[in-house]
Amino acid sequence: MAGQGTPATALLTKRKIVHRTHPYDVSPDAANYGALVAAALGVPPERVFKSLVTEVDGALTVAVVPVTGELDLKALAAAVGGKRSAMADRAVAERATGYVRGGISPLGQRRRLPTVVDVSALNHPTVYVSAGRRGLQVELAPEDLVALTDAATAPIAGGG
Repeated sequence: MAGQGTPATALLTKRKIVHRTHPYDVSPDAANYGALVAAALGVPPERVFKSLVTEVDGALTVAVVPVTGELDLKALAAAVGGKRSAMADRAVAERATGYVRGGISPLGQRRRLPTVVDVSALNHPTVYVSAGRRGLQVELAPEDLVALTDAATAPIAGGG
């Protein structure tokens, strides 16, 4: 797939991880962005996951949760043994990951950040996460996502 290379897809290719990329056309400023991405891909929204950069006790941490729900900040803090968590500043998140908002992938980040994947990902044969660019998702087995990011899994998604 020429022209679609990102650090995330390069990592998957280098590690010989089975994956497929899926381009889509949704404005990153659209309301209900995640649901629109799922609809554009023609997949159930509970299989599409967003990557959110947070700060847990001052340390950057990535939370990967379904687009159908919200991140439970208290559950995230508990999952990594912290006390307080909050969303990271957009500029800080972009600098740390090397990606822009709407295209932050949990894979191939500039700095490898501690990662927690919502346990619901394990209920699906494959999940979709950002491939590292707006308009491009990558589909892979949730076990591969967890292994490549050295992630913990925990129930960190709240209702949406």
